[in-house]
Amino acid sequence: MLSNNRISFVKSLHQKKNRFAEGLFLAEGDKLVREYLQSDFQVEEVYAQSDWLKEHGKLIGIGVESYGATSKDLERLSTLVTAPDVIAVVKVPEVRIHLSEYFSGLTLILDGIRDPGNMGTIIRTADWFGVSRIVASDDSAEHWNPKVVQASMGSLTRIRIVNYELTNFFSELNSFARTNNRDVLPVYGTFMDGKNIYKEELTAEGFIVIGNEANGIRETTEPFVNHRLSVPSFSEGPAKAESLNAAIATALVLAEFRRPKG
Repeated sequence: MLSNNRISFVKSLHQKKNRFAEGLFLAEGDKLVREYLQSDFQVEEVYAQSDWLKEHGKLIGIGVESYGATSKDLERLSTLVTAPDVIAVVKVPEVRIHLSEYFSGLTLILDGIRDPGNMGTIIRTADWFGVSRIVASDDSAEHWNPKVVQASMGSLTRIRIVNYELTNFFSELNSFARTNNRDVLPVYGTFMDGKNIYKEELTAEGFIVIGNEANGIRETTEPFVNHRLSVPSFSEGPAKAESLNAAIATALVLAEFRRPKG
């Protein structure tokens, strides 16, 4: 059995303030832990049942502390309803994206995505469509939240995410473009009154802003959007869904951006 000190330490990482203080987060479950162990992320500790250690122990690198744990131990350590066979403590990486990098390819901008499940699904969706950069507003869900880590299904190992106050981000970006004689890239945003995305010519470079689940893109971000898009509803009659889930909207929008031209 694990000591109470070890259990208390891992459980402390269930809380955001402790994840920030320690610079650590949790990955839970066989597939997820194996993905982090085989990534560039620094895994600090692994807590696993003996059968898991026998089968996958070779993945645990030098310097990684491993602890045998019973099912009861893992129940106490886990944030999940059903405890997994293995839990890893992973170091939060230092992520930096230079402003020059934003001038190639697509960047996803998340404006107040607060639901962890949506955040994780959006990260996984971005990974699927080959969007490797995300800028999230400061008030978006923390991407090291256990629910986000779980919903992203390992995509956090491939996506770089930075947090910004979005008006500052766009202001800095525009200033960099002027100073370095760069063309300002298109900024797309999803709005109920936007142009039908299925009829618009979309570029291979630029920014795609996804708004808050309930309120959409906020007024302070809207002035930076120069291409207003909408995903039209095909529902007939007066009774229909008011809007799309943010993660679903992201998938539909990215699919259109990746659709072959011509």
